[in-house]
Amino acid sequence: MSNEAAIRAAIERYAAAWKGSDMAAIVACYHDDFTLHYFGRNALSGDHIGKAASLKTLAEFSKRTTRRLVSIVATLAGPERGAVIAREALGPNAVGIERVLVYTVKGGLLHECWVYDQDQGLIAELVGM
Repeated sequence: MSNEAAIRAAIERYAAAWKGSDMAAIVACYHDDFTLHYFGRNALSGDHIGKAASLKTLAEFSKRTTRRLVSIVATLAGPERGAVIAREALGPNAVGIERVLVYTVKGGLLHECWVYDQDQGLIAELVGM
């Protein structure tokens, strides 16, 4: 299997688990050394190193934003990275935004993620400083 095919398989497996709201399958997609990079200026911005730290941050983000997946807009794969473009509803008013999640894959699992949010102001407002 080529590197691009391995990346595509990992991205598609993750997207399917997310669409199916299958938390066990979502967690199983992450490498033990998973690192999450959150951009912006909010209480969760920065690098979260390790699967446990990343999952804790993702859970806290979900709690603070009451995020809900609306749809997976696209999945992408190349020889070095893969990506998921997701449309989510955030906050008490269920404001729709698109998020781009760029991944590296190691051993068939998501190894690193860079999160690009369409509306950093909304994220800061919901997450806090």
